[in-house]
Amino acid sequence: MRTWAFVLAGSMLLTDTMTGCKAIREKTNKTQRGAIIGAGAGAVAGGLIGRKSGNTAIGAILGATVGGAGGALIGRRMDKQAEELRRGLENARVERVGEGIKITFASDFLFDVDQADLKSGNNENIAKLAETLKKYNDTEVLIEGHADNTGSDEHNQKLSERRAKTVAKLIQSQGIKGNRLIEKGYGESQPIADNSTVSGRQQNRRVEVAIYANDKLRKAAERGTIGNINT
Repeated sequence: MRTWAFVLAGSMLLTDTMTGCKAIREKTNKTQRGAIIGAGAGAVAGGLIGRKSGNTAIGAILGATVGGAGGALIGRRMDKQAEELRRGLENARVERVGEGIKITFASDFLFDVDQADLKSGNNENIAKLAETLKKYNDTEVLIEGHADNTGSDEHNQKLSERRAKTVAKLIQSQGIKGNRLIEKGYGESQPIADNSTVSGRQQNRRVEVAIYANDKLRKAAERGTIGNINT
């Protein structure tokens, strides 16, 4: 009985949250979303949405949601970071999601085909990301590697893991503490486009970075003392 009740509650929460997300996108700005998304839903909603949508980066961000007035404070902080990242990063898509930031790098820009070493010139791009992370040191970072479906599952899984680790190591080498970073490889399991086309496969070969508030920042936001957190 408890199991079915949990599944039912989770399904209702997911439906309400997905519907709410659509309304939020249409009617509010990025900072306001932080005050609305996940008020009371927290990690449960984040995990459900992440698994349902096949995008664990978004799931990680929504899982760290505070909601309410505290979420709005975090949202404003993330707005500033996102703007700096958009100005500093090349060939990267920077998106504000809930109370966090999602960055997508095309693997073809970062890496040569079937390689896990960064192409020449990309160290500076990742260094700019690290510079912003250093300035706003109250976040945690999830780094994900993704592949298309060319080659075996095992090969793609290992390649995506190595690529995520390469980015994480470079960020850490710029002075970012390792305990802020999590790297994961998902192989070909989370496509965002059709693998039957060249352009689709190109989109699926990517590195995604999710930036979200750490526990200290979330607690400060809940108390309304976020202005006392150093950046």
